[in-house]
Amino acid sequence: MSKPISAAPVLEAHKRERRKEARPGELLEAALDLFVEKGYAATRAEEVAVRAGVSKGTLFLYFPSKEELFKAVVRENLARTVSEGASELEVFDGPTGELLTHMMQQWWARYGATKASGISKLIISEASNFPELARFYQEEVVVPGTELVRRVLQRGIDRGEFRPVDLHHTVHVIMAPLIFLVMWKHSLAPCCGAAAAIDPETFIAQHADLMVRGLLKEPNA
Repeated sequence: MSKPISAAPVLEAHKRERRKEARPGELLEAALDLFVEKGYAATRAEEVAVRAGVSKGTLFLYFPSKEELFKAVVRENLARTVSEGASELEVFDGPTGELLTHMMQQWWARYGATKASGISKLIISEASNFPELARFYQEEVVVPGTELVRRVLQRGIDRGEFRPVDLHHTVHVIMAPLIFLVMWKHSLAPCCGAAAAIDPETFIAQHADLMVRGLLKEPNA
C-alpha cells in the first residue's frame, strides 16, 4: 500500500514563494525607516538588510546599490502620491477651489501624515552632498508635483473661476507652507510644547482658504 503524499513540502514551497514576493516591499519599508531616522549618508545597506531580516547579498539582488534603494523608496512613497493626485484631477468635475483644497488635504493624508514625509527633510538637508539624488528627486517628485498644481490653477483660470496669476510663482506660494509643515513635523515639533503645536489639518484648511479666496476672480462667490 503506497504512503499518502504529504502536503507539507508543497505548503512550504508556497510559503517561500510568498515570502520572496513580499521581500522587495519589506526591504523598502526597512529602508524608509532608516533613511528617515538616520538620513541618507548615515544609513548603511547592511543595516537595511538586518532590519528586513535578510542578508546583505539578498538586498543587493533586488537593489544593486544604496542609491538605487533610495530611488525605489522615493518612487514607492512620493512619486505614487503625485500620480494619484493626477488621476483625481482628470475626473474631478466640481469648482476648482474645492479641487485645490481637496488636493492639499489629500497630500497631507497620503504623504505629510506618513513617515515617508521625512524624505523631504532628508533631501533638503543632504542635497548639497548628494547632487545626483537631488536631481533625481527634482525630476521624479518636484517637477511632476509642481506641474500638477499648475494644471489645477490653469483649470481655474480657463473656467473663469480664478483670476490670471503668475503660475510659476503661485505654485511655489501654494507648496511652500506645505513643505514647511513636514519640516516642522520632523524637526521642531517633537521638541515644542502644546502652546507651540501646529495642528496639520487646521493649518492646511486655513492655508487653502486664504489661497482660494486670493485666487477667485469674484472673491464673494
